[in-house]
Amino acid sequence: MQPQLTNDQELFADTTRRFLQEHADVEAVRGLRRDERGYDVGYWRRGAELGWTSLAVGEEHGGGSISDNPLADLTIVAYEFGRHAAPGPLIATNVVAAALGRSGTAAQRESVLPSLLSGEGVASWAIAEPRPHDRLGGIAMEATPDGTGWSLTGTKLQVEAGGSADHILVTTTSPTGPAQFLVATDTPGLTLTAMQSIDLTRRFAEVVFDNVAVPASAVVGEVGHAAADVAQQLRIANVLQCAEMVGAMDAAMDITLEWVMDRYSFGRPLGGYQAIKHRLADMKTWLEASHGIADGAAHAVHNDERADEMCSAAKAYIGAQGPELCQECVQFHGGIGVTYEHDMHLFLRRVIVNATTHGTVTDHRLRLTDILETQSVGRRAGGEAA
Repeated sequence: MQPQLTNDQELFADTTRRFLQEHADVEAVRGLRRDERGYDVGYWRRGAELGWTSLAVGEEHGGGSISDNPLADLTIVAYEFGRHAAPGPLIATNVVAAALGRSGTAAQRESVLPSLLSGEGVASWAIAEPRPHDRLGGIAMEATPDGTGWSLTGTKLQVEAGGSADHILVTTTSPTGPAQFLVATDTPGLTLTAMQSIDLTRRFAEVVFDNVAVPASAVVGEVGHAAADVAQQLRIANVLQCAEMVGAMDAAMDITLEWVMDRYSFGRPLGGYQAIKHRLADMKTWLEASHGIADGAAHAVHNDERADEMCSAAKAYIGAQGPELCQECVQFHGGIGVTYEHDMHLFLRRVIVNATTHGTVTDHRLRLTDILETQSVGRRAGGEAA
């Protein structure tokens, strides 16, 4: 989380923290393990009242942020979600809300967006696809013209909160380029199948579109020109995921530091041994670097042309070091660290799920390489021209 918050941001962070401590403690999280939604509807509505779903939407559309950087404000919530392994479709709903605020039609903003902002409705983004199109940005699902509307055919995976969503924002190809459609989940031809998740509260679904007919009014943005919107949605999703992972890493580290100072081995605290100190020092550097790069990515999306570079760098680094840090924390606890009764696995689960959705570590390393190579070619071309 950002090292220096304004007074308003501090108040917002404290309100969110106290709410989650009261309504999303570890026992509440465990109790949702077999819940179909993975969260309580009333809890989510109260969270929406606190501003969890409206920060990424402009005031002219019913939202509003705390500072001049809405995404940085939203990372405050995401960080606390990570620290508490909290339930709720935070990332999914905010990505769609931001997309509608940015490119939605007047009708979509009037009929769907208010329910997302109030917590009455839930929406999710469907972009990931099965092999061989499972790499970041690989989209094969087709949207074809059908009279005055469109016909959607294809399969989407890892659709967060798909089973509880009222609408799905689906990214497709079209004869003229990438396109996006807002589709109600009760539309004929659309089939939702629950997927297994290692996170106790986060639910995912496979969504199959079998010649799903949607009207022209379902288009979000402009058909064939959705690339910029998709890129922004990916930035938002990855920034929020990174903030959540850092929060979970912080929680795991705090639990572990308390343990190694309280646990005695051969008459001295476990944390007093040199080998343990060295490992903890490494983990601390991973954690502090993760804080810095996560904050950097959030600010880059707001006002830096290197936003894609910063987001992929953050996801690649935190997605690798987050699971490693949490696994080390588990090891420090010995046998109890791998039991269901201990809290450590809650944070490990959250980190691993975030590290493998909306682009894996490998995906973002490859994407970062492409970005840097393109920059290098551009600099060489500029030098030759000069």
